[in-house]
Formats: sequence, C-alpha cells, structure tokens
Amino acid sequence: MPSPKAAPRDPFDAPELSEAVRALARRGTLRHCRKGALLIEEGELGDTLYIILGGRLRVFGSDARNGREITFGTYRAGEYVGEMGLDGGPRSASVEAVEPSTCAVVTRPTLEAFLAERPAFAFDLLAKVIRRARAATLSAKQLALNDVYGRLKFALEQHAVADGDGRWRTAERLTHLQLAHLVGSSREMVSRLLKDLEQGAYVRVEPDHRLSWQHLPQRW
Repeated sequence: MPSPKAAPRDPFDAPELSEAVRALARRGTLRHCRKGALLIEEGELGDTLYIILGGRLRVFGSDARNGREITFGTYRAGEYVGEMGLDGGPRSASVEAVEPSTCAVVTRPTLEAFLAERPAFAFDLLAKVIRRARAATLSAKQLALNDVYGRLKFALEQHAVADGDGRWRTAERLTHLQLAHLVGSSREMVSRLLKDLEQGAYVRVEPDHRLSWQHLPQRW
C-alpha cells in the first residue's frame, strides 16, 4: 500500500517570520520568483511591499553609463523589501531574486488597513527603515572615505563569522563579482586585490570556496 504523500508546507509558516509579519503576509498575494527575476526596478513607481517567505533577494543600484552595480544588502525569509517606495515616489533601488524565492506582495492599502488594526507594527516598520538608512549612510561613508581595498576589507568583515581556530571566514561563498558589487568597484580590481592578499598569506580560499583570514592589513 503506497504511503500517503506529505502535505505541502504552507509558505506562510516559515519559522523566520514574526507573528505580525506572518499575519500581514497572509493578506498579500503569493508570488514565486525564479533565480534572476527582477521584482523591483530602480526609478519605477511602486507602492508595494515584498515579504520574503523563502529564498533570498538582493537590493542593488546600478549605473547604466558604466554598467557597474553596488549591492545594498541581501535579505532572506522573515525580511521585507520595498518599504522605501511606500511614499509613492520612484524606487530608489532594484531588487532581484538571487535564488528561487517566494514572496507575499502587500499593497499600500492593505498595509494601511493592517496598521489601523495593529498600530504597534508601525514602530517595527519605522525601526526597519531607520536601520537601513543607517546602513546606507555607513556604506556611503565607506565609498567616500576609503579606497577600494578599504571598502573590500570592510565588506569582508561585515560578512564574516568567527571560526574555531582563531580565524575569520565569510559566512557564505562570495564570488569576486558579488564582492565587486558590494564595494562599488570592478571585478578585475577585486580579483587583483584578493590574489595579492592570497600571495601575501593574508587570505586563503577554503575547500568550500569561502574566504578565511586571521588578520587583514589596515592598508594595502
């Protein structure tokens, strides 16, 4: 006798979602995105919020003149993006799925009705906006005050986790292109810096392709 099939998991039951975010997500429209799908395009008008139920999204800006991009952040289940467009103005950044993802798309009227019922959630939303504004300010400061190596060092340290042997390593594999997007530079420049750091025995590539180091020089 064939065993019964397991019921499909409810995407709204992702454990990373807080109770309030889950309740809001259930009022939205479910959207499945393939890897590379563009959910939001910089400059377009929009007033929808995307709550991530699964997968991972990247928020980035680009310059059509030189083809370069800068990554403002990557977000997973439990996070939401698009809040900066709720004022009805042009989108300040683009959002793409870096892996197959599932989102709940919440319109501004739906959010307004939710806030009327749960005014305390407005403080959560405001705190999220403030944290991201601070992160954007810090990124702008790094771009303005540091050279490419300084920005690369900062990006590596921001994405590092402590290892058991006194070393640090990136929490996940970061390609040279992804690092270039994080620091606002070319992939060639990042590759050259990492090669020099490897040759100087400051950085090594682990078998799982993550980068690890014990101490990065202050200047290069």
